Amino acid sequence: MAGASLLTLLDDIAAILDDVALMSKVAAKKTAGVLGDDLALNAQQVSGVSADRELPVVWAVAIGSFKNKCILVPAALLISAFIPQAITPLLMFGGLFLCFEGFEKLYHSYTHKRAKQHSEGEESEVELVDDLAAYEKEKIKGAIRTDFVLSAEIIAITLGVVAEASFSTQVVTLSAIALMMTIGVYGLVAGIVKLDDLGLYLNKREGTGLLTRFGRWFGGGLVNAAPYLMKGLTVVGTIAMFMVGGGILTHGLHVVSERITHVATLVGEVSVVGPTLSFITPSLLNTLFGIVAGALALSLISMVQKIRGNTN
Repeated sequence: MAGASLLTLLDDIAAILDDVALMSKVAAKKTAGVLGDDLALNAQQVSGVSADRELPVVWAVAIGSFKNKCILVPAALLISAFIPQAITPLLMFGGLFLCFEGFEKLYHSYTHKRAKQHSEGEESEVELVDDLAAYEKEKIKGAIRTDFVLSAEIIAITLGVVAEASFSTQVVTLSAIALMMTIGVYGLVAGIVKLDDLGLYLNKREGTGLLTRFGRWFGGGLVNAAPYLMKGLTVVGTIAMFMVGGGILTHGLHVVSERITHVATLVGEVSVVGPTLSFITPSLLNTLFGIVAGALALSLISMVQKIRGNTN
């Protein structure tokens, strides 16, 4: 009798794991786009720190991302169970925040000059270390904030996939996706930010063999390409903020979403390039919508801050 009960339990566990594996594959496909944006955003967020601090910063952000998901997974399950209608407004708020952060970056890049290096040498080494430590902390905080919004979208998409499944399947699938996404994204981010070190290692190898010479050539290419890659990721990451944030907002605003779909259908009728235009149009319009939303959010917050400043 006990043996039969054990076999039944094992059969139930196997069935749950099969469901989890299947739903995890579907969820991973649906979140692939957000995962790409998450990768670009986080790679550019941790760029700019000193080379010996890149991996510690990536690790700190990864730990923050894991903590985010430890909050988001239980919260998503509770919201889905008791107030599912709150999921869309919460996601839209997160999307608006992404757009705000993206536009704030653009605004500051055009209105503020970069801090000038002190040529007098009066600044002490302790002060310099403090400045670098503060800069690093701000980088980590910004990356974790951005990760929170993107993780929320990943969790929400996954929750939609497993909405009809049993509670135990929902828990295991959400946890599996959260863990895989965290390890995958920050493993790749760590690899990207250390590409220049890999290139330097290959470039300094000695020997006359074909593979060694190819390694030196390839390493030199990596070293030369690394700065452009990081600059490119900065641009892509900022665009991704608007595209993801704008996409969340338009998805929540059904009228806007329908208009975008209608425009994509119309441009899809253009001969030869129609399918390509139809494919990129939603992303382009979502990005433009995100830029406008970010500009309005920044203007509103600046106005509120001025009013509060005047009243104080």
